Amino acid sequence: MSAKLDTQALKKLDQAHHLHPFTDFADYARHGGRIVSRAEHIYIFDSDGNKIQDGMSGLWCCNLGYSQERIKTAVADQLAELPFYNNFFRCSNQPATELAARLCEVTPDRFQRVFFTNSGSEANDTQIKFVHRYFDLLG
Repeated sequence: MSAKLDTQALKKLDQAHHLHPFTDFADYARHGGRIVSRAEHIYIFDSDGNKIQDGMSGLWCCNLGYSQERIKTAVADQLAELPFYNNFFRCSNQPATELAARLCEVTPDRFQRVFFTNSGSEANDTQIKFVHRYFDLLG
């Protein structure tokens, strides 16, 4: 965790160095932004102490809420055992293997393989490469 700074210092630092998407920069320069300091369940809390319901789920990636004990425990356990390892060159790990099998169980029968990516742009790039490779194999 980073050291605590006062809200005004954080806002100035943020304005000086952080480019935010979907932002009116003239308005941002005049009024600054919000510093989110913590989150719990469906709420975020800013550094001024305001409690705000997060209707966007942290931009759609926290749809189970924030600070859920079951999720925190599972993440901590996995970080203690194996925080990350790539799946290149025929390497895998238990969580990735079990998730791939589980995903195949809940999808139509024609889907029997899973390719993990880190983002939508990686997924799109990979699917284009898969299509090219498919047609290369067809000749």
